[in-house]
Amino acid sequence: MADSRFFSRKGPFSVAQIAELTGADVVNAPDRDRVFDDVSPLQNADSTILSFFDNRKYIDAFINSKAGACFVRPEFADRAPKDMVLFTTNDPYRAYAKAATAFYPFETGNGSISEFAVVDPSAKLGKGVQVDAGAVIGANCEIGDGTIIEANAVIGKGVVIGAGCRIGANASISHSLIGNLCLIYPGARIGQDGFGFAMGPQGHVKVPQLGRVVIGNDVEVGANSTIDRGAGPDTVIGNGCRIDNLVQIGHNVEMGMGCVIVSQVGISGSTKLGNFVVLAGQAGITGHLEIGDGAKVAAQSGVMKNIGPGETVGGSPAVPVMEYHKQTVALSRLIRKKK
Repeated sequence: MADSRFFSRKGPFSVAQIAELTGADVVNAPDRDRVFDDVSPLQNADSTILSFFDNRKYIDAFINSKAGACFVRPEFADRAPKDMVLFTTNDPYRAYAKAATAFYPFETGNGSISEFAVVDPSAKLGKGVQVDAGAVIGANCEIGDGTIIEANAVIGKGVVIGAGCRIGANASISHSLIGNLCLIYPGARIGQDGFGFAMGPQGHVKVPQLGRVVIGNDVEVGANSTIDRGAGPDTVIGNGCRIDNLVQIGHNVEMGMGCVIVSQVGISGSTKLGNFVVLAGQAGITGHLEIGDGAKVAAQSGVMKNIGPGETVGGSPAVPVMEYHKQTVALSRLIRKKK
């Protein structure tokens, strides 16, 4: 069970409520009014707990679990313990996520403004906005209903943040327009100058960065990640993107919806990502490239040319992933021969 000092639990929820919420089919549940108190992994669960089984590596944990109910794929239903209520679905983890969010919903602001916060009189705060101690909200900012500004966060002048967002402790945001239901984690830096200057033997002359950062709805920006504002056009992050911790996104980058950017990725300026692109950990993307819809880049890859829609690449320089694997095998064989 989640530690009640840190997490506030709702519920309980009945079999019928869980089925309606997740769209899963119910198996082995003669009493649709039976309720479950919490969610938990299979190995820690008891008869009051709802769990899930999605990875066949954990089949033994599923077979031996004492969980009262479980999300499971239909093909594994006959392996379940005798008295376990089953919610069958082709995507157990997604169904579990919906149920877990019902038990532990995202917090919204309680309307309190700390006496130790600094809020410019011209800022417009919506209903229920919460501003914690040490936070600073600049002139002409607009903060939507229910948004939480955590301790020591700094919101620069003119920034617009939508409803239901959470801005983490010590984050700083400037020159930005942010949509609804966004999570900006602690220490993130959004809207600072892009890395732009005219190089020359006489010295490097800074180019004013006159664009913004425009972030859509339902976007997460991980702890200590940075998103530079555009040089003239905007830096754009599409709806539903998930950006991990310690990611660098350069000026003028444009990301479509649903992109997943894993930790320590660096995206150079003016690169365009389509929808649902995945960049795995520590991948590096050079500037002015185009990466098509649904493309995937393997961890630690160095991308130096455009990637077409649906392609998967790996290596440095990145090549089609099967070619990358062949290179790796050939190199391994060569080394063994030399030994």
